[in-house]
Amino acid sequence: MRADLLKKELNIFSFRDLLELFPNRHIDKTQVSPIRSITPQTDYVQVAGTLISYDTIGDKRNRRLVAQLRDKSGVLELAWFQGINWVTKNLNIGSDYLVFGRTGFFNGKPQIVHPEMEPYVPAMAGGKAFLEPVYPSTEKLKARGLNGRQLAKFTQALFTQLQPRDIAENIPQPLIDKLGLMNRYEAWRNMHFPVSPQAYEAALKRCKFEELFIAQVRLNLVRLQRNKMSRGVAFEKVGELFNTLYSKYLPFELTGAQKRVLKEIRSDTGRGHQMNRLLQGDVGSGKTIVALLSMLLAADNGYQSCIMAPTEILAQQHYNSISELLKEMPVEVALLTGSTRTAERKRILQGLLDDTIHFVIGTHAVIEDTVQFRNLGLVIVDEQHRFGVAQRARLWEKAELPPHVLVMTATPIPRTLAMTAYGDLDYSIMDELPPGRQPVATVHRYETARAGVMDFVRTEIEKGRQAYFIYPLIEESEKLSYEDLMQGYEQVKSFFPEPKYRISMVHGRQPAEQKETNMERFVKGDTHIMVSTTVIEVGVNVPNASVMVIESAEKFGLSQLHQLRGRVGRGSEKSFCILLTGGKASKEARERIKIMCATNDGFVIAEKDLEIRGPGDIEGTRQSGALNFKVASIVNDKGLLELARTEAESLVNEDTELKMAINSPLKEFLQSQKHRNGWSKIS
Repeated sequence: MRADLLKKELNIFSFRDLLELFPNRHIDKTQVSPIRSITPQTDYVQVAGTLISYDTIGDKRNRRLVAQLRDKSGVLELAWFQGINWVTKNLNIGSDYLVFGRTGFFNGKPQIVHPEMEPYVPAMAGGKAFLEPVYPSTEKLKARGLNGRQLAKFTQALFTQLQPRDIAENIPQPLIDKLGLMNRYEAWRNMHFPVSPQAYEAALKRCKFEELFIAQVRLNLVRLQRNKMSRGVAFEKVGELFNTLYSKYLPFELTGAQKRVLKEIRSDTGRGHQMNRLLQGDVGSGKTIVALLSMLLAADNGYQSCIMAPTEILAQQHYNSISELLKEMPVEVALLTGSTRTAERKRILQGLLDDTIHFVIGTHAVIEDTVQFRNLGLVIVDEQHRFGVAQRARLWEKAELPPHVLVMTATPIPRTLAMTAYGDLDYSIMDELPPGRQPVATVHRYETARAGVMDFVRTEIEKGRQAYFIYPLIEESEKLSYEDLMQGYEQVKSFFPEPKYRISMVHGRQPAEQKETNMERFVKGDTHIMVSTTVIEVGVNVPNASVMVIESAEKFGLSQLHQLRGRVGRGSEKSFCILLTGGKASKEARERIKIMCATNDGFVIAEKDLEIRGPGDIEGTRQSGALNFKVASIVNDKGLLELARTEAESLVNEDTELKMAINSPLKEFLQSQKHRNGWSKIS
């Protein structure tokens, strides 16, 4: 049954679903290229010609259908590897066809694999564009006669029965007038059957804005509801502990970005509502100082604080740096990890209960049921995407009133992604380096220059510095990754023989204790070189490490390369990142290497990463309906997203419950989306 097939293949259950299946593109019957104009640089092309032959070549798995299409200028080869029986039934030698597809060259001749084809009808008289919709389809649908043209007929028939009132408006009319948007009915009709290219562009703009605006209104309403409903502790004063550290013990002047973020946190925590703030700080931007001052703000108001870090070594580093800064102050700090001895654990648990311990820093150990607080007021989660939602929630439950929440990440999130995937959180950005930090010099070298790279590393070690050698994790095979690393380790040893040079090695197959020990030796300076996979990506702070060599750099993503690079340049000395690649790298890989050498700005890199990979691939992105857009793109429609966000914020701030008459279409639409059953079912 065709209806069942539409449900299964395209998720079309109702007439509304059919109308929301927008065409992939439109064929402009006037835009036909001659075959001879196809070059290796041509991407997609539309040609018209006569089918002069077709033949099935090979058998079983190697079977393919090859056809020849001729126009006045030349011959184009067409090829199919799937659906051959169905395609063959619909080919007629001597007939004219309009063909569209991505071009390539095979044996020096132009070719299109799996082209879109239909009988050719020349453009209408007078040169008027004949824009015909092309819908997504599948081989199964085509085999049952449900190709793009049939879907167009269904949709056209549906529009003959629809009135403007049947596609209800969902954006307030004053906003439509202000922005000069097409109304919803006209936009949908022109998305399918545009009367002109200009009408299609106007319809597309309206539909994109609608998607982005509705998403932003939802996020603003969620945030407003959360702020209204979530009671929280109030940090009413900035007291002696905060001021003492700020005026006497800070090792350097705060950056403007750090001051701005602290002001935002002080405002959030003083309102009596739970703070939920995402702090993005590029590698080395000084997030730990902001976290510490926030914890002192809590302590000045009689509340305890907790930092949860993803690894023991990162927890230990936070503990060491915070304890050093607080050594002259009356603040008790504890470290709680899986390695904490029983007696020390008992002391910490009691201290948290009787409020003699002000700050606890730890790993997953802090969320265990045995860990109870007298007065928890602030929870800080470092590298938040490494913890599950349920894990984080267990910390919130350790207080009667929800504690304030600050989640920190050193993975820069593009602004457009933050506005959609994290739009229900308040978020802060720290984009300045503390005084004395120098940007890392990044260079690209080919494998053929390895000897020179090793000489440079040797020079740095002889100055008293340390070095990293990083090898990629091969996702498909832990065994291959391990072999790659071991070969690399032996290669490094051949250039840096023991006992003159001491080398640590860290990888995923090592027991946790051995991994921690080897890392600790490097952190303390007992070894000159760390050979590792990406397990050191987050949290290893070795100010004395001045050079990082990233092997097979073409195999890493942009954000990962940037995170790795952030492990050097943490001291006052000039640091270097060397990207080593083989001779063969994809165009995308070369682009990534070029970007890394051009900038140290994590936010620029994150934006480029989003452009290259798209939002669905960005690591750490929340699984959210906010990104399920049909036509809008947070990569290509940044201007519209900014506009949608501004207008949504303005509307929700003015009418927090959407009670005004002009906003009733919007309110009705949002309510209908909660339990959307669609229109009449297709049976």
